[in-house]
Amino acid sequence: MRKTLKNFAVCSYETLMFLVFSLPRHKIFNFIKSNYLRLQGAQVGKQVTFYPGIRINPSMNIKIADHVDLAWGVIITTKGGVEIGERTLIGYRTQILSANHVIPPNKGKIFESGHTVKKITIKNDVWIGANCIIVAGVTIGEGAVVAAGSVVTKDVPPFTVVGGVPSKIIKKR
Repeated sequence: MRKTLKNFAVCSYETLMFLVFSLPRHKIFNFIKSNYLRLQGAQVGKQVTFYPGIRINPSMNIKIADHVDLAWGVIITTKGGVEIGERTLIGYRTQILSANHVIPPNKGKIFESGHTVKKITIKNDVWIGANCIIVAGVTIGEGAVVAAGSVVTKDVPPFTVVGGVPSKIIKKR
């Protein structure tokens, strides 16, 4: 019975999250989305734009500053904590993943190997292009630009442009 109730609660939560974040990016709906996250313990600043199709889970370990723009299909896992600075643009289908599976030594079983959980920090005035992946433990410095399709596995210095898989510095701004 307890497992059934837990499954029902999880499914209800996921359905409500899906419905709320399916709403258009109109000012009124962004207000609803911001407050929905706040009710779950998130810190959300002023004038945050949420496009439809965003997934943020769980919602309690995230801090989004003022004037942040989250485009279509952004996925954010917050188990390790995520902090997004002011005036940040996050492109379509970007994934910000603060938790990841551990690769077991030797021939250990993947499914039982556990997770690594580390905070992701994105400073102010950052532009992250479409289809990027930001992995656990990364800090993206102020004013940085992450080129579309990049996989960020290491810290990004302030005011640099990075790109590639894994991302590397392309130039300074």
